[in-house]
Amino acid sequence: MDQTDKAILREVQSNLPISETPFLDLGQKLGLSEEEVLSRLAGLKKSGVIRRIGGNFQSSRLGFTSTLCAAKVPSEKLDQFVEAVNAYDEVTHNYLRDHEFNVWFTFIAPSMDYIEKSLKALAEKTGVKDIYSFPSKKLFKIQVDFKV
Repeated sequence: MDQTDKAILREVQSNLPISETPFLDLGQKLGLSEEEVLSRLAGLKKSGVIRRIGGNFQSSRLGFTSTLCAAKVPSEKLDQFVEAVNAYDEVTHNYLRDHEFNVWFTFIAPSMDYIEKSLKALAEKTGVKDIYSFPSKKLFKIQVDFKV
């Protein structure tokens, strides 16, 4: 990564322009062409430095509710369970933990009723009964920008 890549990363973390041409606008700010910005971002993604570029939304302001879920999944059911979790568009991410509750995921949907019904269906489909929901009660939003 050179200084130009680092400058691009600093900007896309929290300052990507909201416009019809964000990468053109970013390029103009940094003295680069739109093509160079896109090419460098593609290279950073290919090398694993970045996973994706996308918006972060406050789901409650959009009328949605969210919950953090934890599941106790036996190793022999892990692949099937994760595949079933990933099939829900409402699951924003999931991860494994070295813990009794080894699969954690975030579920965002129009209502808690929808989430509860989905978790019940997930348990029935996979045979994993220990799935718990921890709905957010208060939002703590912190700004996380990596110093590149």
